[in-house]
Amino acid sequence: MFKRLMPDDRPLVSVVIDGKTVQVPAGETVAAAVLATGGTMREHPVSGRPRSAYCMMGVCFECLMRIDGLANRQACMTRVREGMRIERQPAIQAGLSESPK
Repeated sequence: MFKRLMPDDRPLVSVVIDGKTVQVPAGETVAAAVLATGGTMREHPVSGRPRSAYCMMGVCFECLMRIDGLANRQACMTRVREGMRIERQPAIQAGLSESPK
C-alpha cells in the first residue's frame, strides 16, 4: 500500500493510467502517481504476481512502463504532465516455460 504522508496542495493534472483518467498532483513522479491511485508497475514474468517500484530512485529498473507511447521508461524518474498516457508493460515470458539446462 502506498500512502502520501502529508496533504498535498499542488495543483492537480489529469493523466491516463491503463485507460483510466485520474487526477494527480503536478510534478509527482509517474511511479508515485500509479502507486497512489492503487496501481502496480508490472507483473512477475513467472508467477504473474503484481510487482512494484523497488528503489524509487532510478537504480533497480523495476518501474519500467510505457509513457506517452515510449516503452521502457523509468516511472520513478519521470514527472507527470497534463494529458500524459501511462501504461503497464506486459511481462516478457518467452522461453520461461522451459527450465534452464
